[in-house]
Amino acid sequence: MKITENPLHIIGVPMDLGASRRGTDMGPSALRIAGLAMSLEKMGYPIERQQDVAVPAPETRPLPQESARYKEEILEICEILCEKVLQTLSANAFPLVLGGDHSIAHGTVSGVSSYFRQQKKTLGLLWFDAHGDMNIPEHSPSGNIHGMPLAHVLGYGDPELANIGGFRGKVDPNHVALVGVRDIDIKERDLIRESGIHVFTMRDIDERGMAQVSREILSVIDTNTDGFHISFDVDGLDPEVAPGSGTLVPGGVNYREAHLLLELCADTRNMVSMEVVELNPILDTRNETAKRVKQLIQSAFGLSIL
Repeated sequence: MKITENPLHIIGVPMDLGASRRGTDMGPSALRIAGLAMSLEKMGYPIERQQDVAVPAPETRPLPQESARYKEEILEICEILCEKVLQTLSANAFPLVLGGDHSIAHGTVSGVSSYFRQQKKTLGLLWFDAHGDMNIPEHSPSGNIHGMPLAHVLGYGDPELANIGGFRGKVDPNHVALVGVRDIDIKERDLIRESGIHVFTMRDIDERGMAQVSREILSVIDTNTDGFHISFDVDGLDPEVAPGSGTLVPGGVNYREAHLLLELCADTRNMVSMEVVELNPILDTRNETAKRVKQLIQSAFGLSIL
């Protein structure tokens, strides 16, 4: 449901099976310790439920295949997450999903898309990330599934990962905005161009400014749609703002630019769901990244300066 008086369901997915570096499994806890729930309640949002999806530790699993590491485990978890998100929206509640690495987006986006499909509505998607996340198993340099979710929700790549929720193509590429990218692998560059999604690189932000770029983003995700999902990867931020992530790329979105983008999204009142991923407290200092990300989430939910 769109941002209204409807209750929030906070769903933690402590996943780090999709990444090379350990630690993103502690991301949900870091945001809770930073006081996320209390901050949203103070803004007037009732928190009806907080829950976690159980995720096994990599050390307890067999050695993964190289082209799609821990695929079976990630697939199972994302199918569970898909159903939880679908149930949340069907109960007129708002799903706020806390990761975990970005492979959880297979489940989150599938759940939101399933709900929209049932309602015969059109979904927009804002994908905030330093990376393209458009690798597929046969092209991925690392085999890490956190670099593949956008490709799979668009219907490319591994058939099982692309079919979570029972259908391929979770969102129309015309309504997808990939924002903040500055590190793209050679093969995924070709797939990005082929897909037809709208890409806003750091050069676009540098040249035109975040205010103009944000309006262009909203024209993609909030025009001729019935609401949009935000998939927010912490590494889309500049490392000076958010050092607590395992896939840092210099030259990212600064703190005020990120606030502006999310404030403008909030002004539409059309955000229907949100996930935050790739927060790694092991690499952070005194939980500062989690505190800043908490404030950015508040902006997405409508917190303003005045």
